[in-house]
Amino acid sequence: MSQPTSAPAENKMGVMPVNKLIINMSLPMIISMLVQALYNVVDSVFVVRVSQDALTAVSLAFPVQNLMIAVGAGTGVGINSYLSKSLGEKKYKEANRTALNGLFVIFLSYLLFAIFGLFFSNLYFTSQTDIPQIIKYGNDYMFYVTVFSFGLFFAMTLERLLQATGITIYSMIAQTAGAVTNIVLDPILIFGLFGLPRLEVAGAAIATVIGQIVGMCVGLYFNLTKNRDLNLSFKGFRPHLPTIGAIYSVGLPSIIMQSIGSVMTYGMNRILLMFTSTAVSVFGAYFKLQSFIFMPIFGLNNGLIPIIAYNYGARKKERIIQTIKTGCVIAVGVMLIGLLLFQLIPGPLLSLFSADDSAADMAAIGVPALRIISLSFLFAGFCIIASAAFQALGKGMYSLLTSLVRQIFVILPVAYLFATTLGLDAVWFSFPIAELFSTTLCVLLLKRTYDKLIKNL
Repeated sequence: MSQPTSAPAENKMGVMPVNKLIINMSLPMIISMLVQALYNVVDSVFVVRVSQDALTAVSLAFPVQNLMIAVGAGTGVGINSYLSKSLGEKKYKEANRTALNGLFVIFLSYLLFAIFGLFFSNLYFTSQTDIPQIIKYGNDYMFYVTVFSFGLFFAMTLERLLQATGITIYSMIAQTAGAVTNIVLDPILIFGLFGLPRLEVAGAAIATVIGQIVGMCVGLYFNLTKNRDLNLSFKGFRPHLPTIGAIYSVGLPSIIMQSIGSVMTYGMNRILLMFTSTAVSVFGAYFKLQSFIFMPIFGLNNGLIPIIAYNYGARKKERIIQTIKTGCVIAVGVMLIGLLLFQLIPGPLLSLFSADDSAADMAAIGVPALRIISLSFLFAGFCIIASAAFQALGKGMYSLLTSLVRQIFVILPVAYLFATTLGLDAVWFSFPIAELFSTTLCVLLLKRTYDKLIKNL
């Protein structure tokens, strides 16, 4: 097990040319996020071959999965930001304590979701639908992805520790190993290949958790053998409340911000069920497809946070500004590519998620949906990078505020209003409308952050 030294050489985040550093830090994360997006799509492509009800059940379960990811990723943002800042300030003991306390609180998070999966899954699904087959599939899926979610939580946290210390290549390998395992096991367990029983939706869930556990094990191995900035030994460990508080001062707003996505998705599913369950399947398919566009930006986001936090701790103003500007250019460029794809080939994209007996309905609802929602891509890239800057600079509440405005104060009320007055096609316009509000707020808050924290460094 590697031991941190008292005075390591200057971390690359403080000395490497910024453009090269962004590529060095973010490219492994972008690749791993693309693999993750591929797994998300493949998972649903196999599930819909069982039935459209199976895809609807998985779509209804998505808010809970998203909530687990929100807790894991949000806690990881707090760990990442505080740990990178401590390294920038040369406070190596504090950085190590941050890592250990982060692993401790993520275990507590896992326990909460395991309890939910054991005792509240059926209530969750019956609150949304009364179709017995969807409820059965949903309960089968939910049991495994919550009760065995320790793999998800620890994999995400261990990857964040690798990111925060600048060795993102190993984070990429860990996440890719988990996703590839999942992709390989999906058809085997869903359809019962090679003499195994046909498990259908439960098979998709089991493949998911096995992949997460593989990612956790690989991430743990790299942290113990390759991470020279940290010593992950729990010998004599005691929870340190000030450190936990520092993690959640940034992490909690991020958790709430990403959890809002679960609230929005749950609410939108309820609105769409006013029309047809196929609309829910379309919405679920949209989230899988847009992950190919958004996941690379989130990978870039994960690479930018430690760079900005480190250089803020080291008081290197120009590197902070250049990092944010370059991130915005890359993010907007990727989003423009996504916009073109969703405008030009929505039908072929949706056909991946259509059972043979529902293809026409999926296309009728989904083609206009994808074209309308993707208009929001024009603004979303900038907002994601602004959020990364807020989190890295300790202004997590700003990220929370912009997310609240977009997903709760605008999307759901506008979607419900349009659903009750204008019909299903109009519901999708709530997304670009909300993104306009969010972009305006991000511009104002980013200027305020610059004036207060960066301008006088």
